[in-house]
Amino acid sequence: MKSFDAIVIGGGQAGPFLAARMVEKGMKVALIERKFLGGTCVNAGCMPTKTLVASARAAYVARNSAVYGVNIPGEIAIDMKVVRARAETVTMNARNGLIGWFAGMDGMTVIYGHARFDDPKTVSVNGETLTAPRIFLNVGARPVIPDLPGINDIDYLTSTSIIHLDTLPRHLAVIGGSYIGLEFAQMYRRFGAEVSVIEHGPKLASREDEDISDAIADVLRSEGIDIHTGVSDIAFARSSDGITVATDSARIDASHVLIATGRKPNTDDLGLDAAGVITDKHGYITVDDTLATNVEGIWALGDCNGHGAFTHTSYNDFEIAAANLLDGADRKLSSRILAYALYIDPPLGRVGMTEKQARASGRKIMISTRPMSRVGRANERGETKGFMKVIADAETKKILGAAILGIEGDEVIHGIIDAMNAGTTYPALQWSVPIHPTVSELIPTVLGDLKPV
Repeated sequence: MKSFDAIVIGGGQAGPFLAARMVEKGMKVALIERKFLGGTCVNAGCMPTKTLVASARAAYVARNSAVYGVNIPGEIAIDMKVVRARAETVTMNARNGLIGWFAGMDGMTVIYGHARFDDPKTVSVNGETLTAPRIFLNVGARPVIPDLPGINDIDYLTSTSIIHLDTLPRHLAVIGGSYIGLEFAQMYRRFGAEVSVIEHGPKLASREDEDISDAIADVLRSEGIDIHTGVSDIAFARSSDGITVATDSARIDASHVLIATGRKPNTDDLGLDAAGVITDKHGYITVDDTLATNVEGIWALGDCNGHGAFTHTSYNDFEIAAANLLDGADRKLSSRILAYALYIDPPLGRVGMTEKQARASGRKIMISTRPMSRVGRANERGETKGFMKVIADAETKKILGAAILGIEGDEVIHGIIDAMNAGTTYPALQWSVPIHPTVSELIPTVLGDLKPV
């Protein structure tokens, strides 16, 4: 049996950085990863997909360049092998950077293999037994594959496998109208594929307010994406030239099918029962406000604890654990204000409550909206789709939430994120003097238009 001061299972966006901090403190740490360092973000999420998004935007801008007085003769061609290679390079650079970083750390032992608990202080991997008083789980999540008629008879894609495509689909059917599915839908439409989105619910991006969901659908339809919502029945069958996707309202002749119906935690094969670690009905590990599980000495970080399925929330889990365990702080998970983005183009930046949540809270609220068509930067760029919305508490004057669907919305939202985390009231932010011409300069204007509802 090999003994360590700590064992980290999973090499995503929380565990490796926590391991590095512990090594800096002179601890002996084992980092166990069953596949690739970097987790979903580096290998199958943010980095490769946003690289693909950038290639898709380049194609879109080139096709529409004449609007700006730039004439490009001939058809805009897409070399999918180059597109894929570029994304793969970004991934490999990040992954190899982590490998090199850890290789230079005394006290860090990186082990590739599948770890399972033997008891609360012991895990087995590759036939070896390791023990430590502290064990941290950062095992991430994977795509959910629904049990739909005919699904096992076709070669479907997931968000992990689609990034390795080096040919252009003739017609991509996307099953699922949430964030991952929508990003790939627009991306492949811009590459030149026909695209259909099939969503069981009544609207796309169901977490969002109805006006945001409607605006997202308008953006995608404007680029020729076929959207089907409220679909109750879906079945698949092989056809002579691809895959037939049959729903209760349509029949789609697809060449490729992307299953984007959500993700589930990688907790079902860790031997959690042997350690006594409790999970909820969906498999997420139950944690307290400090990310500790019900078993002393075991913590769960990142996607597997169900408190955020984003790189930045996973990294924040590391920050909370490191501050509390190594720096004597008292940071809490409940203090986090959730923010995220949808990386269609234009992007959606979101923070805090939706309007629906704010209304349901019983607070007296104020709301302000402004179309991007009234934003100078958007008009200068010729990108006026979308709108801004801010929700505030009428009594405390605190901002409760915001949505910015529009050009640079994923960047502009940070002004509001910072204000909410600092506890700044909207009147104070309203008197800032922003730079012109920017999208962010409209934040004080939107705040000035807040009206009671």
